[in-house]
Amino acid sequence: MRFLFAPIGIIAGLAAGFAAQKGFEKVWAVFDEQEAPEAEDREVSYPKLALALILEGAIFRLVKGMVDRGARLGFASLTGSWPGEKDSSK
Repeated sequence: MRFLFAPIGIIAGLAAGFAAQKGFEKVWAVFDEQEAPEAEDREVSYPKLALALILEGAIFRLVKGMVDRGARLGFASLTGSWPGEKDSSK
């Protein structure tokens, strides 16, 4: 069943990444009026960069994990099989 879930997982992952980026932009707007800093920005301070990277990483992992879990639950409810689960009886 893993091969059947692969396209669903890819699409869900792309959607999660997009949603996480938008969510991060909204959260960052609470902290600063400017766009979130990037590592390439010359003038950014380490504390500001660290805060942006920590928030972005945490939001991305949370959204991706929740979307992946939801996609797996939906797949399992439709097929009766959990994607990626190996048969333990063999």
